[in-house]
Amino acid sequence: MTTVPFLYKTESLLMRVLPLPVTLGMLASLCAVFWWVPTERVQGPVQRIFYFHVPSAWCCFLAFGLASVTSAAYLWKHHRDWDNAARAAVETGMLFATAVLITGPIWARPIWGVWWTWDSRLTTMLVLWLIFAAYLLLRAFSGERDGGSSGARFAAVLAIVGTLDIPLIVFSTRLWRTVHPAVLKTSEGGSGLSDPRMITTLILCTLTFMIMFAWLWALGARSLRLDDQVALLEERGDRLAMATGSNTSTGEATV
Repeated sequence: MTTVPFLYKTESLLMRVLPLPVTLGMLASLCAVFWWVPTERVQGPVQRIFYFHVPSAWCCFLAFGLASVTSAAYLWKHHRDWDNAARAAVETGMLFATAVLITGPIWARPIWGVWWTWDSRLTTMLVLWLIFAAYLLLRAFSGERDGGSSGARFAAVLAIVGTLDIPLIVFSTRLWRTVHPAVLKTSEGGSGLSDPRMITTLILCTLTFMIMFAWLWALGARSLRLDDQVALLEERGDRLAMATGSNTSTGEATV
């Protein structure tokens, strides 16, 4: 079974290099969020969810964007490694997308007084989650492991189309009237992060989450590659067993 050298080397490098930076980054991020960064004057301690909510959203967009690119590469090259890279990106992106949809209502409840409102940004984010949940369901129920499966091709198209929702999420606060706060850049042109420590903490958490995404993606892609290799070995074993059984039957018939 051939591999795409670029993907294989990238996975190996990320799996070897990133565990320590992820561990140190998470420890530093937790310390910064809960002990170093100041408490926001209006929202209070609940605002600290922001430092997990926003990086999760950015990593979600990064993951689904990567899935779109690798899906396009799969449709072009028809190589199983590109499909595995796309599937691993979607699986990892769904972790971050789910984190966004969980931390958002936890943050919203004390601020808005409700767990959920059909705001434009919330709704478009939910649509994105549903699109890629459908991607995973399609892969799970297609039942086809070969690189030329129709399920893989349909899923690749769905991943490419699904990423078109990301610009709507990003610009929803400008396209429609929304109650969702524009924290990084307010309508007046300023920033909702008044203290430099807030900006530093956001950057630290974002970098940590991105490193963690890269590590999880590499683990997922390598796991899918190993699944393919195991399936190939099982298939060869079945063929060998059938051939051996056939030869034995022929020999017995001859005797």
